[in-house]
Amino acid sequence: AQAICGFRCPSLAQRTLLVCNSAHLTPGSSFSFSFPKMATSHVQNRSRSPRRNGGLAPGVNPRETATNLKPHHVSTWKTDETGLVPERELNKVQNPMAAEWPELNFLNPDELVMGQIIMNDSKGASRAPALKQGCVRGNACKDIYWDPKQVKAAIVTCGGLCPGLNSIIREVTASLWHQYGVQDIVGIQGGYNGLSNPEEYVPVPLNIDVVREIHHKGGSILKAGRGGFDAPKICDTLKKMGINMLFTVGGDGTQGAAHKLYEEARKRDLKVSIVGVPKSIDNDILYFDKTFGFDTAVASASEIIRNAWVEATSCHKGVGIVKLMGRDAGFVAMNAALASTIVDMVLIPEVPVTMPDILEHVDDTLKEQNFMVIAVAEGAGQEFVSTGKKDATGHTIYGDIGTHLRDSINSHLKPSGGRSFYIDPSYIIRSCPIRPNDHIYCTRLARDAVHTAMRGYTGVVVGPIHNIIVVMPSHLVAAGKRRVSVKSSAWQSCVQTCNMPSSLTGLQRKTG
Repeated sequence: AQAICGFRCPSLAQRTLLVCNSAHLTPGSSFSFSFPKMATSHVQNRSRSPRRNGGLAPGVNPRETATNLKPHHVSTWKTDETGLVPERELNKVQNPMAAEWPELNFLNPDELVMGQIIMNDSKGASRAPALKQGCVRGNACKDIYWDPKQVKAAIVTCGGLCPGLNSIIREVTASLWHQYGVQDIVGIQGGYNGLSNPEEYVPVPLNIDVVREIHHKGGSILKAGRGGFDAPKICDTLKKMGINMLFTVGGDGTQGAAHKLYEEARKRDLKVSIVGVPKSIDNDILYFDKTFGFDTAVASASEIIRNAWVEATSCHKGVGIVKLMGRDAGFVAMNAALASTIVDMVLIPEVPVTMPDILEHVDDTLKEQNFMVIAVAEGAGQEFVSTGKKDATGHTIYGDIGTHLRDSINSHLKPSGGRSFYIDPSYIIRSCPIRPNDHIYCTRLARDAVHTAMRGYTGVVVGPIHNIIVVMPSHLVAAGKRRVSVKSSAWQSCVQTCNMPSSLTGLQRKTG
């Protein structure tokens, strides 16, 4: 081990395996060891010990697991079988990269990233059963399903803006163009509207010259849009345009719609690989470590929190309030507070609070240091500002907790001479260009989305589990929203960093 790694590993037998049975071991790549009775690897190759539905936890439906991909491959989607796709038998086209770059490392098609990797896990009962059998890796394989010469691909960006949309468009186009030689690529304008009504939302031809520099600006060159989904109409459009590969970039709603589109195509036996790239500035996509744009949002939010801190510290009893994105999950507010380390209170949707407890903490903090900074997620405290209304897409219209908090604190502090400074940077954050590290992450997601599509998968989404990109059936990802757990180490670190009282944390101390 020391010779391969260059460092000593004193208790190697106790460490988790990272990669088992990779197709090749190249310099700088992960390596594997074999130890008796070790079954905690991040990635395993099950090709020599195939399992049908055996080994499932009691009560787990084999159709609701991440490894059930036979319904999600265009060569097996009409069967009623479950389990892993035998890609070695079905994918007969040689990946053009294998011919051009014979020394490249390619995945075994049945490499699995294990979802549950912690031994003696204190949170084992709460882990997602869908991940228990692992997830198929979403990278390049030596053999693929689609002949690149016969591929016409389309990219659609749905929902609201998010940093990184142009990066995804750029890298999907670049991967198709350079790695597979696919040059028939179109961008769909206005979200699903452009697929339901292409006469009004005219598709845009994409090539390397069009996308070369688009990642340097925010937004989407394809004009992301909401609504417009109509599965039968979209299938008609795909067939008419000859599109057999569609990349859907959007959140859980977009991916839920993509699953319905996959079902309609499956019913018609319209062979099209539909692969989603999950987008959420709130980082609330189920199962995956994080979504693209999230790191950029946290970085931008941290800078704005510093502005609120400057205002608060430059005033007698000043309170800086920053409202951040997070309709149903408080990841942006929590991580921005951790990154800035100058926040005294974080309010997130997952933790119900009372106004008396908020004002008490304001008084205690001002008494101690004469200023205060608050980060509040837009979905927090909706019990104070609920509108009872829904928009045209069925989403709840949230009340403005930021202005409510501002007005309540101003009224509370007026007798003592204090005041608040309120900043709402939401549209500034979502429209800003992607940060460098986030762009690199977009590159990984986009390329692995292309590799996954070329392998013949459909009705799936790609994303990271333990920082390895995997393939997940889209209906699993669209089944709900990921939320901050008050028992997570991140939230508990945030509580301690901000020195918040238990009444504002969801971790109330037991009394009596």
